[in-house]
Amino acid sequence: MKKWLIGVLVLLLGLAGVGLLVLDQRAKQLEQALSESQQQLKRMQRGYLPNSTKKETSQKVESNTVTVDLTSTPANMELLPTLDSPSNAKNRLWVGTFQLVWNDLMDELVKGPVKLNVPMVTLLNQQAFTTADLSESAYYKKWGKASPALREEIEQGIKDKFNETSDVLHLVDWNQPQDPLYSRYILYAMLKKDFSFVEPLDKLNEEEFKGSNGLVKYFGIKNGTAFQVRKSVHVLFYNGENDFAVMLKSKQGDEVYLYRTNDDKTLDRLYADMLQKDTQTDDYVGVNDYFKAPMIDFKILREFTEVCGQEFPLYNPEIGESAHIEKAIETAQFKMDETGVRIKSEAIIGMMASGGAYHERPVVQHRYFYLDDSYVIFIKETGKKPYFAMRVTDAKALQ
Repeated sequence: MKKWLIGVLVLLLGLAGVGLLVLDQRAKQLEQALSESQQQLKRMQRGYLPNSTKKETSQKVESNTVTVDLTSTPANMELLPTLDSPSNAKNRLWVGTFQLVWNDLMDELVKGPVKLNVPMVTLLNQQAFTTADLSESAYYKKWGKASPALREEIEQGIKDKFNETSDVLHLVDWNQPQDPLYSRYILYAMLKKDFSFVEPLDKLNEEEFKGSNGLVKYFGIKNGTAFQVRKSVHVLFYNGENDFAVMLKSKQGDEVYLYRTNDDKTLDRLYADMLQKDTQTDDYVGVNDYFKAPMIDFKILREFTEVCGQEFPLYNPEIGESAHIEKAIETAQFKMDETGVRIKSEAIIGMMASGGAYHERPVVQHRYFYLDDSYVIFIKETGKKPYFAMRVTDAKALQ
């Protein structure tokens, strides 16, 4: 009997030992997998993109590209390639930077329109925004054959002009392919703006913004705000609390337009609507009026995978017979508060080529210029087209 019990105990201990060994091995596998996942997450958070696998041939190239943000993308935010691009995103914006590099792609390398069956390409080929719509001091651009020397030249160029560093140069290949029949080209641009309002506005209490979760930080005009501050906020028109537009002047000559509307149109049509409603009068936020606008501070990166990996013809014998885009990236950093606006935007394309005075008016009633529901921002230089546009329907996501 004792021998039988001893045999059973030995058997049970043996089975337990095997079970513990299996559990220990499984635990080590899980720990290794978790470690690899954490390392990959860290690389993604730092802005590294997985390497694209491409064949250096004249055939269509499949691009293994993904979208990575500079930080964390605001909820439901889309960075658009052109001012007239359609979008269903709650928050959408456009900066002219990507159009600048696309213009150089057409004018310097392709020598004509880029022929790709992609809707955004049709819009980009129209070149609706050019360097003529910006002061020379507001942008830097460079293109050429990919090389470490070109990268160093760009890094030094934006350092000298803007005292800035790049967030995108490391995302493209700067080496030439081994096959002498192929050449890699890089087109780059940076748009930089940093301006102060003519008069700093007031910081206001945090309040709700329709469609946002949580309270939102605001700036604007309140009871007791000085006369010169009120006069710096120009009123284009006021058709009620849900349909108005104001313009904030800056010391540097830039103008910030804030258009309160529920219309959900493309940004170019919203801009046209706003200008059409402009009463062309010398109106401003008066002593019985109120004004508030959300503070905004975000960063975003978008890779336009739609244009990558598809072959298109070149009309430039010095460059080659055909080409495809390997990388097409744009970034936008935007901050607006009671003091002014700061914008930094970059765009890069990697291409592989082959073969009036104030007048007194009676105040009938209070007007409330409260940007606490969906509205649009346009920024331009005096007498020129906008270089920045944004529709906001969730301000909390942008703070």
